Formats: sequence, structure tokens, C-alpha cells
Amino acid sequence: MTDSVTNPLRDATDRRLPRVPGPCALVMFGVTGDLAQKKLLPAIYDLANRGLLPPGFALVGYGRRDWDTEQFTDYVSESVKAHARTPFRAEVFRQLAEGLRFVSGAFDSAEGFEALRSTLTEVDAAQGTEGNHVFYLSIPPAGFDQVIEQLRRHSLVDKTSTRPWSRVVIEKPFGHDLASARELEQRVSSVFNSNDVFRIDHYLGKETVQNLLALRFANQLFESIWNRNYVSHVQITMAEDIGIGGRAGYYDGIGAARDVIQNHLLQLLALVAMEEPTSFEAGNLRAEKEKLLAAARAPRSLKSHTARGQYTAGWAGGERVKGYLQEDGIPHDSQTETYAAFRVDIDNRRWAGVPFYLRAAKRMPRRVTEVALMMQPAPHLPFHLNDTEQLGANALVLRIQPDEGVALRFGAKVPATPMEIRDVTMDFNYGTSFAESSPEAYERLILDVMLGDPPLFPQHTEVELSWKILDPILDYWADKNTQPEGYAAGTWGPPSGKTMLERDGFVWRRP
Repeated sequence: MTDSVTNPLRDATDRRLPRVPGPCALVMFGVTGDLAQKKLLPAIYDLANRGLLPPGFALVGYGRRDWDTEQFTDYVSESVKAHARTPFRAEVFRQLAEGLRFVSGAFDSAEGFEALRSTLTEVDAAQGTEGNHVFYLSIPPAGFDQVIEQLRRHSLVDKTSTRPWSRVVIEKPFGHDLASARELEQRVSSVFNSNDVFRIDHYLGKETVQNLLALRFANQLFESIWNRNYVSHVQITMAEDIGIGGRAGYYDGIGAARDVIQNHLLQLLALVAMEEPTSFEAGNLRAEKEKLLAAARAPRSLKSHTARGQYTAGWAGGERVKGYLQEDGIPHDSQTETYAAFRVDIDNRRWAGVPFYLRAAKRMPRRVTEVALMMQPAPHLPFHLNDTEQLGANALVLRIQPDEGVALRFGAKVPATPMEIRDVTMDFNYGTSFAESSPEAYERLILDVMLGDPPLFPQHTEVELSWKILDPILDYWADKNTQPEGYAAGTWGPPSGKTMLERDGFVWRRP
């Protein structure tokens, strides 16, 4: 048997199991968009560079541009050279380029989808993809119904067939509320089997998020304190230092809560708070997440424990930046929030009485995503008042991005003093602790789609449960029909975000 260390057909992150999928063609709708250009196409190249794409592989782009395959190949090459994680190697790209095709058409174009069907028939024969097809919908949610209906109408999917297979990848958000999520599920399930639907939440592909499970369940040190007896409250933050950029058409009307809290942050909450699964197989992991989300609920007082803001002009990165209402393409009276925060309570034995605070925002002072478990204060401090500074609570912080790692904050004695205590931080950083660089989230997720491996993908029940938590908050904000509270760009949000925690006797941790 070939040594897995030198075998290029084994995933470097898993020395024991081969991770190369069988032959398939990946059809990418929205291939000319920002996500495809900066993340998806580079991820596919990086998989090829790591020896993790099958010899029988094709990538078919579908879009409005009047391109031939040569022009599409040049576009993919530019994207890879600008954004790929691994070095550009001409021989790898030449092999990948043999399977590149482009189909020009709109989402409602019968001619375009007929051309797509002909192209897939051709690559099945030329590239040996054997009729196995992945349809990646890297498009705005408004286009989901159209594309899925066209796939059905032009017989591009056979729901009754398992060999060859057809799978669909849907980017978030999955609907804009519970009712629309159910409608989307009905449309998708009418064309695809449930096991062939992959809802992408790229946060779940991040190494640090996956390591959260290892930290919890491989270390008795942490699992024994992971409950209401030791944890005071939990803060989950996703802060971005950028504005909306060129995403006005997508972002306005969506807002921070729908854009990232309904999916990214509630999935993080589920992984942080769920019970131990019997294994990490998809069904067992999903069952625990679903039980946790079913026990979670919006705060009883929506007025006291929710906050909604919108950034105004200010300073970011040393530059003067526009407010949200001055961004190109944004209506002057838009009520879309760029800051959303609220409390979630979990009604189970482990977490009863422990508030979880979630916040997501743009134009913050820095970019950071983290989960912070804030511990209960020590029950007795046998120190004189003048022996200590004001001690903060012990905290266990999981940094998701940009500096992936784990930090532990605790009190320590200051040298050369009788007994002066000060808070210090013990820091673990993935980048300095492991020689191997972490693959990008989309590499792992695209590979798992082709393998048909679903553990890292939320299923529809999880999506519904997340909307059930969020919908009462969104309805409350809509009923108020008021402008979100302003906060200057480059600050940590509106005053209501601060007072939301102060009412419970807490403060936001400064990342």
C-alpha cells in the first residue's frame, strides 16, 4: 500500500482515508460573480493542486456573458492567479483547463439550458464524468426558483436515479423568513432528493469551527466546565471592518440579521451549546444541533434584549468613509440594519439561565469573529482590596477569524509584588502551532459535495428552527417601522447594543 504521506490522492488533512471523489461535472451558475471569482474558482484550483480532483472532472460556467470557452479559461486563470491559496502551476492548470466549458444564457433562457444539457452530454463523453453533475447556485436568492425550475423542465435532473447522481448547492440565505424557507424547500425537494441538497454555510468549513468540536469533546478539562454551573454568559461576535462595498443590490433589504446571524452565528451557537453526539456522522451531529436549536428562543423582552443599528459616516482604517445611506445604490430612507444584536435563551438543563448574546455588524473597528465563554466569578477572593486590580471574569475565547486560535484569560500574580493579581491571556494560534496551512473553507465544502459527505451542511430542519428563533425579532423590528439607531463607522455599534448587556450586568468583550 502506498504511504499516505506521499500519496497525492489522499487529503493532507486526513492521513487515513482517501478523499478523492468519483468522476463528476460541476456546473456553476453565477460564475462571473464576486464569490465565484474570489473564492469558488480558486478553491477548485487548490483542490486540483492538492491532487484532490478526480481525473474525470469538468467545470461548466453558466452566465450572461457572450464568452467562448477560451475566454472563460482566461477568466478562470486570472481568478486563480489572483486569489488561489496554493502556488500557480502551469501543468496543473492545463489539466484543469481541459475540462472547462462555458454556456451563455440567462436564468429564464430555454435556449441556454438546452445548450447546457448538450454541453454536459459532451463533457460526460470527453472528460469521463459519467453523468454525475453538481449544480452550484452562486446566485442571488431571487434566482433560485428560476434555475431549479429550468433544471426540471429541461430534464437535467433525474430524482429517481442514484447512479448517475445530481446534486445542488445553495448559497445562503435560505429564504428571508420561515414561510419563504418552507416554500424554497418545497421547490427544491420537488426536483432533488433531500440527501442531494447541500446548503452552503462556509463558516462550517473553517478549520477553527470544526476544531470547536475537538476542543469540547477531546478535552475533559473544558467539557467539565461547559455548563451553567461555570459559564456566566456566552458572546458570539462577527464584526467586519468593511462596509457593503458593491453589494447594495444584495444587502439592502436583507440586513445583518438575515445575512449572517440566521445562518453563521446560529450554527456556531448550536455547535457551542449542543450535547455530545454519539459520533460525528452526519445524522448524529445533525440530531444534536436540531435538539439544541429547538430549545433555543428569542428573548422574552424584545425591547430590552435586541439592538439594531446602521452605520453613519466616520473613520475606518485611517480614512473617512461614507455612511450606509450615502453608499451607492442605497435608498436615502432605507431601514436595513448593518448592526444586529440580540439575546438567545436555551431552555435545557445544561444552559438554563445562561444568556447567549449574538451580534453581527459592518464598519466595526476591526474584523473579528469569535465565540467567548465568560465564566462565573470566583465565589471567594481571599485578597485585600489593594492587592488586586479590578479582575475580569475568566474567559475561554475561540477565534474563528482572522487569527484562528484559542485564548484563555485568567488571573495571575504580578512579579515582585506580595500578591497583586492581574488578568493575563494564554494564547494558542493555529498558524504557529501546525506546519500545514489550513485549507480554505470552500475547498473542504466543495470536496464534500462531490463526495456526497453531508456533516458540515445544515439540513432544512435546522434552517426552519433558525428562522423560528429569528422571525419574532424581525417582526418586532418591522412593526416598529423606525430607522435603525445610528453609529459612527469605526465604532463598536449603537448605544442600545451596549445597554442590552448592561441590563443583565455584563459588558461586551473588546476583541
